[in-house]
Amino acid sequence: MSSISHHSAPLAHGPVARERAASADTAATTVTSTAVARYSFAGVRLLLAVEFLWAFGDKLFGWGLGTPTERAWINGGSPTEGFLGGVEGPFAGFFGALAGNPVIDWLFMLGLLGIGLALALGIGMRIAAGAGALLMLLMWMASLPLENNPFVDYHLVDAVLLIGLAAFLAGDTLGLGKQWARLPLVQRFPVLR
Repeated sequence: MSSISHHSAPLAHGPVARERAASADTAATTVTSTAVARYSFAGVRLLLAVEFLWAFGDKLFGWGLGTPTERAWINGGSPTEGFLGGVEGPFAGFFGALAGNPVIDWLFMLGLLGIGLALALGIGMRIAAGAGALLMLLMWMASLPLENNPFVDYHLVDAVLLIGLAAFLAGDTLGLGKQWARLPLVQRFPVLR
């Protein structure tokens, strides 16, 4: 009898055991990969938040890195005049007409602040991604012709990243995205997600 039960039990090193071990390894790798992806995208989201918020703060206060103190918005400077006033590429006429316009200054600054805060908090990612991608595309157009590459610069990369972050729900990790999604207004209007 003992020899019959010994032969009917699966071998510890047989094909079934190897298949189970491989399946367990795959599941563990998938869980680890998913966690790494979630935290990596959350990190990218936070880095982009700093990029937008830094630009807002520098234009507002003139921290002396991108904007001299005397050209700060609070000191009467225009946050759009320096960049848009110096456009030389194919869209120079369009962007030159926008440079220094008070309405454009307000829209630009509100955009930087709103996008930066949404990314930092992980809320309103769809609207922030759309607005941020549009802003990055406009800045890419204003940068033409590019200095180091005929087509790609960080503006295009950031635009694509923003769309991917919203699609991946990157605000749910290290952010308030899950709590935001449970709000009745957000459930009623998913574009606010």
